[in-house]
Amino acid sequence: VQLVESGGGLVQPGGSLRLSCAASGFTLGYYAMGWFRQVPGKEREFVAVISWYGSSTNLADPVKGRFTIARDNARKTVYLQMNSLKPEDTATYYCAAGGSKLRNGVVDYWGQGIQVNVSS
Repeated sequence: VQLVESGGGLVQPGGSLRLSCAASGFTLGYYAMGWFRQVPGKEREFVAVISWYGSSTNLADPVKGRFTIARDNARKTVYLQMNSLKPEDTATYYCAAGGSKLRNGVVDYWGQGIQVNVSS
């Protein structure tokens, strides 16, 4: 089982990035998928979750209106589109697979994480 994130990097405030999470070794459609983020010295926090077939999404308050989550089960990929980025969005972003309690941190599989830096 693998979740591999890509698309991170350095961006200026107000800019955009799209993170991708490529899944292998399991059937993506059997899992809710989500994104979390973590900065040094703080707990990993929930960012976004999408249901099994993409019919519903839920985002954390700090990113509502700026981030969107999407999935393509045929391509075994989950996306996090991040717009209007702020310096406080700087973190390591993790892709996650789980069930109905995914947004509470009950995760079956984690990606290795990818760094996003928002700075001028």
